[in-house]
Amino acid sequence: MAAAGNSKMRITFSSQNVSFSLKKKSAVKKILLSVIKKEKKKTGNISFTFCNDPFLLALNKKFLKHHTLTDIITFDYSSPATHPSSLAAEIFISISRVKENAKKFKISFENELHRIMIHGILHLCGYSDKTGAKKKEMRKMEDYYLNCFE
Repeated sequence: MAAAGNSKMRITFSSQNVSFSLKKKSAVKKILLSVIKKEKKKTGNISFTFCNDPFLLALNKKFLKHHTLTDIITFDYSSPATHPSSLAAEIFISISRVKENAKKFKISFENELHRIMIHGILHLCGYSDKTGAKKKEMRKMEDYYLNCFE
């Protein structure tokens, strides 16, 4: 996927190696676009692909050299030099991990899925979770956006 050069807001959803279809696509898209707007960014092409653990693990090994399961991988294709505020990415989410995390944290699958999707968008907006303090800030923003829109 190439970074978007137009101002068209486009978020797409698909699945790979898993039988999953996102419920309430237009409502979720509206939430994600609102997060992007509140973060003072614009949307290029952002695709969300829902997949299984083996598929995401293979991506994690191949591109990030990590040999662990994860719930999300965000490939950022934004072009700060040519389109400073426009976001473009491919975001892969393991439905297996989302289900496990929802059970572990005793929350609904939908709530955890929305959190993870917002998490991916926040990474594109410049948030990091590499240190304890940054992780805490990111969690605060996830909670803020979840509470705003759910």
